[in-house]
Amino acid sequence: MTVGILSHKVGMTQLFDDGNAIGVTVVMAEPSTVVRIRRKETDGYDALQLGYQEVVQERKITRPMLGHFKKAGVVPHKHLFEVRINDPAAYKVGDKIGVEAFTKGEKVDVMGTTRGLGFQGVVKRWNFAGGPKSHGSHFHRGLGSVGNCVNPGRVVKGKKMPGHMGNRRRTTRGVEILRVDAEKNLLVLRGAVPGPRGGMLRLTKKSHG
Repeated sequence: MTVGILSHKVGMTQLFDDGNAIGVTVVMAEPSTVVRIRRKETDGYDALQLGYQEVVQERKITRPMLGHFKKAGVVPHKHLFEVRINDPAAYKVGDKIGVEAFTKGEKVDVMGTTRGLGFQGVVKRWNFAGGPKSHGSHFHRGLGSVGNCVNPGRVVKGKKMPGHMGNRRRTTRGVEILRVDAEKNLLVLRGAVPGPRGGMLRLTKKSHG
């Protein structure tokens, strides 16, 4: 079955193992609540609908979503997401799924939104070399020629040009879990993962269950 949780990125630090410094990412994941159980007989597939980050003030939730949570009998949550499972009968509405679902040494897929960098030129966005640095060249960090001759008479699609950089959904696969702190709801992952500090992350592991 597939096990997944939502979390947010605390930041990066280092761990020392046999004298070697290892870059790690610390992730905090509050327990997710089972809000709805989807079954193949009624919904066409087996999955769990999970809520993340409880919301105390109901006025911050739209009325349709508030009714959805009240129908399930759970506290309103800020985020909703789904994970596919093989055995929906093993869960019931109101169950909690947290970092204890993961163990040290497991590999997970981490999905997040990369840090937005705004509108950038070709030197930063595509690592173009640019022109001469001397004062008389008048060409330093520009794009240069982009067009063709009479045929086809246009800029070819897909050409590397200035534009929006970052703020894209990316997934890093096979990230190793180095530590699990169920008491503080923390996971320590080897290496870097997408997104800035405080950014939302979705961790997914796959097992045969």
